[in-house]
Amino acid sequence: MKLYVGNLSFKTTEETLRTEFGRFGTVKFADIIVDRETGRSKGFGFVEMPNDEEAKKAIEAWNEKELDGRPLRVNEARPRAPRPGGGNFGGPRRY
Repeated sequence: MKLYVGNLSFKTTEETLRTEFGRFGTVKFADIIVDRETGRSKGFGFVEMPNDEEAKKAIEAWNEKELDGRPLRVNEARPRAPRPGGGNFGGPRRY
């Protein structure tokens, strides 16, 4: 199950997420989303746990609990919405 983890402190690292969520089971990956230009955290990320029961326990344990001075928002991640456009940036192809 893929979990959304929001309201992250800028101090929180992917290793911290792996460790804290790993207390409830196996963590396949932990990923903090960063701004492309600045490299700074956008304040949210994702944790994937292969076992749904372990993931639900992690949600119960961490939702609205404080990590690095911020109360987290943790829930099951929603599928990413399809993005408009065909990849040619809206203009004609020139050869």
